[in-house]
Amino acid sequence: AYRSTSKPRSTMKRIFLLLVAAMVSVATLSAQETDTEAKGKFLPMRQRLNRNIDHNKFVYKGEVMLGLTASYGTLKAEDSDLMLLLDGIDVGLKSASVNPFFAYAYRDNRAVGLRLGYDLIDGKLGNIDVDLGLIADGIENMSLQNLALRNESFSWSLFHRNFMGLDRRGIVGVILETELKFKTGTSLISSGEGDSASTSESRNFSAKLNVNPGLGVYVFPQVCLTVTVGIGGLSYNNIRQLNNAGEVIGRRDHSSMKFKLNIADIQIGLVAHLWNNKK
Repeated sequence: AYRSTSKPRSTMKRIFLLLVAAMVSVATLSAQETDTEAKGKFLPMRQRLNRNIDHNKFVYKGEVMLGLTASYGTLKAEDSDLMLLLDGIDVGLKSASVNPFFAYAYRDNRAVGLRLGYDLIDGKLGNIDVDLGLIADGIENMSLQNLALRNESFSWSLFHRNFMGLDRRGIVGVILETELKFKTGTSLISSGEGDSASTSESRNFSAKLNVNPGLGVYVFPQVCLTVTVGIGGLSYNNIRQLNNAGEVIGRRDHSSMKFKLNIADIQIGLVAHLWNNKK
C-alpha cells in the first residue's frame, strides 16, 4: 500500500516542477520579446530625429552641370581715395579671371566636379612720388619710376558640392562646396628704362583646401545662378625668385590655416543643368 501511494506523489511532484520550469521559460521568452519590441520601437524614434534636410531636391541624380564664372576689372589712380596720399602717381591695372567647370550629380543633392582657371593681372605703375610729411634721417619722400607688373596663373581643382533645397519646388537652395585647388603662375616686375632697366621674376605654386558656402537660384528651368564666397581653409605656398639668367636666387615656403570670410573671394556664375527629359 505504501509503494502504491508514494509513486503517484512522486509523479505529481515531477509534474509540478515541470510546470514551474515551463512557466519560468515562458516568462523569460516574454521578457526577451518585450525587450526586442522595445528596441524595435526605439529605432524609429531615433530615425524621427532626422531633420530631413535632403527632403527638398535641388539637384537630381544623373544631372550634368556645365558652368562658368568670370570677372574683369580695372584700377586707376582716380578710382581710389587711398591714392590721395600719393603725389604724381600714374597707375593703370587690369585684372581678368575665367573659370569654367564641369560637375556630375552622383546622387540627389550631391555632385563632384572639375574646375579650370586662368587669372591675369597686368598694368603699370608709372611715376610714384610718396610724400607723407615725415622727416627721418633726412629722408622726406621716395620716388619710384616706370614700374610694370604682370601676374599670370593657371589653376585646376576638384570639388564636391552639397545642395539643400529651401523650398519644395527646388528653386532656391544652399550650396556647401569643398574644393582642393592647385595653382601655378609667374610674376614679372620691371622698373627703370634703358641701361638701368631691371626685371624680377618669380614662379609661384600653391595648394589649397577651401570651403565655399553659397546660394543658388534657378532663373530658368535648366539655368541656375550661383553665388559662393570663400571662408578660408588650409593652404601651402611656394615662391621661387629668379635672376635674369633664370637661376633661383631665393625661395620661400609658407603654410597656413585660416577660417574667415573673404569678400575678395566671391564667385558669381551661371550653371546649366542638363538631364534626360524622359527620366
